[in-house]
Amino acid sequence: MRRSELFTKTWREAPADEENKGTQLLIRAGYIHKEMAGVYSMLPLGKRVLDRIIQIVREEMNRVGGQEMAMTTLQDRALWQQTERWDSATVDVWFKTALQAGGELGLAWSHEEPMTRMMTQFVSSYKDLPAYPYQFQNKLRNELRVKSGLLRAREFVMKDLYSFSRSREEHEEFYNRIAEAYMKVYERLDIGDITYKTFASGGAFSKYSDEFQTLSSAGEDTIYVHMDKKVAINKEVMTDEALAELGLAREELKEQTAVEVGNIFTLGTRFSEPLGLYFTAQDGTAQPVFMGSYGIGPSRLVGLLAEHFADDKGLVWPEAVAPFRVYLARLGDSADKVEMADRLYGQLTDAQVAVLYDDRRDASAGEMFADADLIGSPYRVVVSEKTVAENKYELKNRRSDKLQFLPADQLIPTLVTPATN
Repeated sequence: MRRSELFTKTWREAPADEENKGTQLLIRAGYIHKEMAGVYSMLPLGKRVLDRIIQIVREEMNRVGGQEMAMTTLQDRALWQQTERWDSATVDVWFKTALQAGGELGLAWSHEEPMTRMMTQFVSSYKDLPAYPYQFQNKLRNELRVKSGLLRAREFVMKDLYSFSRSREEHEEFYNRIAEAYMKVYERLDIGDITYKTFASGGAFSKYSDEFQTLSSAGEDTIYVHMDKKVAINKEVMTDEALAELGLAREELKEQTAVEVGNIFTLGTRFSEPLGLYFTAQDGTAQPVFMGSYGIGPSRLVGLLAEHFADDKGLVWPEAVAPFRVYLARLGDSADKVEMADRLYGQLTDAQVAVLYDDRRDASAGEMFADADLIGSPYRVVVSEKTVAENKYELKNRRSDKLQFLPADQLIPTLVTPATN
């Protein structure tokens, strides 16, 4: 992509109405646009990051047997009344809308009910189970407080997977596999070392759940971490009963602030029984399907990664999610510089290296360097009078600030091969 053709704009000042540092940087760097409090549009740069995170999650969900689908946003009031979750006194995050012909619909904040009802058409025998459908969808939640940018939005992208099992034992085996898959996602996003499986409240879903919490000063949650066991407990369920169940002692735990980046729930027969999801077991008896629910918020992860991987100059993306691996800056438009920069741009494109080529004629070197730092690509390559004279390229690693001058035959392999950091 050429910078002169990219739909984006960078800003030197942080937006006055945004408190979260990561979201401020995303707006300044031209990744997102704030529509209103808690509602953000993904611009081309932001969409590239979001899509890369979604692909990582997709790969790990498929690896454990998940099958991707897409469900509707509009929700049937009568269906949710069957599980007693339509009333806003019970679930306080609903957005609801009136039909012109009369009646009322909901805008999906989760999908346990419609997924369960749908499965009644596809499950009748033990031979139809287990099943692990999932989707990526914009969820809508009427949050009371939205001061944390992408970390708590009213509209956001969620991956929600639902497990349908024949027994608790079969469910628990999959539940543990999903927990491992989630940790693999966080490892691939370079936050595995600061992300903890955390015992928590099940909220509107179940009595207890497991959250995945990433340590961050921007977090809204307080957790207590056992560093050696790599587990934690949320402050809201920090009771003697919960500690005993986990085999933890208070004095072994360290208080930390964290951001929730995923959660998994054992639902049991909470939804299958009222919605009539039964199967015929091998012994001929009718049994309710045993269920689980598993969520990750890719758009929240965009905000978390922006918050965590940043410095005083701007964003510093992990290579796995960066919108462009290389920011190529051409300082001037003389024929020799254009030829050298264009040649490298073509070579990197042919090698399938994502490169953002700053070919602007009206931007100074300072502007280009500031934008390169703000946008946060892992590598910056510069073509200048000095590099042309020496027939070399200036290469800077965004994370380490290491600067090198390399000929093309050394530069290109460096940029094609993923770094270990």
